[in-house]
Amino acid sequence: MPRPLPPNRLELLATPEAGLTSMEAGRRLSLFGPNRIIEATAGSWVDVLKSSVTDPMLWFLLASSLLFAWLGDLGEAMILLVALLPLLAMDAWLHRRTQASTAGLKSKLAATARVRRDGSTVTRPAAELVPGDRVLLSAGEPVPADGLLVRVEGLQVDESLLTGESYPLRKATLPPNTLPGGLPDEANWVQGGTRVLAGSGEMLVVHTGAETSYGEIVRSAARGRQERTPLQQAVAALVRTLIVAALAFCLVLAWVRLEQGHGLVDALLSAVTLAIAALPEEFPVVLTFFLGVGIYRLARRKALVRRAVVVENIGRVSTICTDKTGTLTEGRLELTHRLPVSAHREAALLRAAALASRAEGGDPMDVALLAIQPPMDPAFLRLTTFPFTEERRCEISSWRAPEGHLVAAMKGAPETVFARCELTPPELEHWHRETDRLAGSGQKVVAVAERRGATEAPAGQEPTSGFTFLGLLAFGDPLRGGVTEAIAQCREAGLRVIMVTGDHRETAMAIARQLGIGGDSPRVLSGEELDEALDRSADHDPAADVIARATPMQKLALVQRLRALGEVVAVTGDGVNDVPALQAADIGIAMGQRGTRSAREVASIVLLDDNFRSLVQAIGEGRQLFANLQRSFQYLLMIHIPLVVTAAAIPLAGHPLLYLPLHIVWLELIIHPTALLAFQARQSARPLMAGYRPPDNRFFDRREWLAILGSGLLLTAVVIAGVANGLHSGQGIEHARSIALVMLTFASALIAAVLSGLRDRLSRGLVAATAISAIVLVQVPPVADLLHLQPLHWDDWLIATSGALAAASLAAVNQWRRRPPKACIGRAT
Repeated sequence: MPRPLPPNRLELLATPEAGLTSMEAGRRLSLFGPNRIIEATAGSWVDVLKSSVTDPMLWFLLASSLLFAWLGDLGEAMILLVALLPLLAMDAWLHRRTQASTAGLKSKLAATARVRRDGSTVTRPAAELVPGDRVLLSAGEPVPADGLLVRVEGLQVDESLLTGESYPLRKATLPPNTLPGGLPDEANWVQGGTRVLAGSGEMLVVHTGAETSYGEIVRSAARGRQERTPLQQAVAALVRTLIVAALAFCLVLAWVRLEQGHGLVDALLSAVTLAIAALPEEFPVVLTFFLGVGIYRLARRKALVRRAVVVENIGRVSTICTDKTGTLTEGRLELTHRLPVSAHREAALLRAAALASRAEGGDPMDVALLAIQPPMDPAFLRLTTFPFTEERRCEISSWRAPEGHLVAAMKGAPETVFARCELTPPELEHWHRETDRLAGSGQKVVAVAERRGATEAPAGQEPTSGFTFLGLLAFGDPLRGGVTEAIAQCREAGLRVIMVTGDHRETAMAIARQLGIGGDSPRVLSGEELDEALDRSADHDPAADVIARATPMQKLALVQRLRALGEVVAVTGDGVNDVPALQAADIGIAMGQRGTRSAREVASIVLLDDNFRSLVQAIGEGRQLFANLQRSFQYLLMIHIPLVVTAAAIPLAGHPLLYLPLHIVWLELIIHPTALLAFQARQSARPLMAGYRPPDNRFFDRREWLAILGSGLLLTAVVIAGVANGLHSGQGIEHARSIALVMLTFASALIAAVLSGLRDRLSRGLVAATAISAIVLVQVPPVADLLHLQPLHWDDWLIATSGALAAASLAAVNQWRRRPPKACIGRAT
């Protein structure tokens, strides 16, 4: 989109055709600075490390590892160190990503430019361009700055990287002596970072460097920051709370045991045992493991994860802001409709359209036509060509046929072609209706005609009449396969989809209707209307299904507003124009096939097949993974609450230690693999229905916390009751210890069974192994003696099993209440 012309800039644009003098160009270069995108400083790995180590999760892993090494538990220490390394590498990569993305943005600008200086045309570094320079443009070259077009010859510019416009834009010459005082017309304006597809022209440089549209995008990307996800925040807060509570418990327990007269060794042993039980090392390990599983599974869904923590956030997505070209559509022009004047004239229609096309021009429409039309007979001789211009609105080519007669083929805007053909009023009305119908479906419509004659027209004279109308051709960007179904799944799951595109309003609306975005009557806003809607109030939701003619900053503003309103926003994009929004989104998703390096660098996820359907599958996978992680953390909390409380409460009451370090190791050998492996259910056949999206940014809602606390405290109560009964019966601490361990082990198996649903072979095997381990370790006398335990009677087993069932029942009730409807549950794959 054009940028306003500052009033003080107009006088600098009165440049003579000979261009600026070297002296004047040097003066302006010192005033405005070089035409260079803001560059990121290279930064050393020392700086990267300084930034990375500010993550409290990394410090917790390191401190916990050192503590377990000091306590003599080298296995736990090594596990924590292994978990630390990928997290440290991940943070280091994120720190350098902005620098890499800025470098990718910079690479899109021209390195050199042909400019008029001192009355001649010279090639200069693009960085030396200044406002007022006259720059020559040719096909295949990037545009080096923003400016006005003072001469155009069939100029077509690809602006998709900046605007998202799927079709090349034809440009027009700025009328002489009419420098605009405000916002220039789009047809007279070119932008740095775009590319000339066909034709040539001359531009008057207006904005350079950071003042260009491209420069604004780069500054926005450089200012962007990566926020911690709700999952990171919740786990970090949970870990901090548990660490403080564990250390406090250990100190209190050691002091109380000393006061009770049990001696220093007993006090230290009590504190060490409680520390091993209470320190929450499983949580970061489980988190790291689940993120790794998520990366693998998303990769199988054609979604390459560049930032592991988005595995959680992608499951929380509530709104998708998607571009159109290349994501919802295939990103190419295709001949979709042929409407000849009669059925037997279709071959003539296509042949005339091919005669009026040029393979060397690079026009996507010409490429699409010549791809389906066989090559012309080499005996055909091209005589003259009148290329498409904004004034002509058509292209005409004159040919000499092998038989000797002349053929003039014309294709272009229907109104222009109709005016040069002999059509009756009813025929004209009919073809106008057909044109409107095709254009209304979002397609680009051209009319085709030809004129045959025995003699050649005067040299250089364009034929303007006597043409025979042959019909209409319509071109469109075909929809990607499966996208319509994916949009329907989003709608059923309550997932909002907003299409943000640089296309015109009518094209955008037509595509939205075909896809089902917004139903039969999608709400469409232009970029300007979006600005007005966002300016009404800070909490106003634009409530649009489609944003047409959107600029990069408008797309960014939309994403920021949606996030401010509590939405978790995913943004898809492939071009430089998408970089700010990709960076600002909760989940930035770049296209892997046609996406620019800049878009891929700032994105959290890269779609390998550029397909919206893969995005929907990835969101479904993320929802399932997040639900699995929630269940794993629920399991950990439900087991650790009774383990820690009973490990502290029984010695605090003056009784002997309930658990020895060996017993804690036994329980941890059960808890660790169960938390890691028992909750890895795969996505169902209906991807968005398999999991669920939490209603807000909390990791657990209030009902889930009540279930966790209720189950944990109930299990704590029954363990304490069982231990008290064992102690009061006079059978000693070993008998009481056996009851406690059996209750905890059986509760672990039952809670894991409830939360996992036993939907795969691995979860069933872990639950069975847990229950069997309790029977073997307690009921086999030699093993029980070695572990300082005592075999139990059948009534003890009944008490222990009943207590475990009671604790697992609360988890079962909560799991049943949060389960999605049966119609939404697919068979695990």
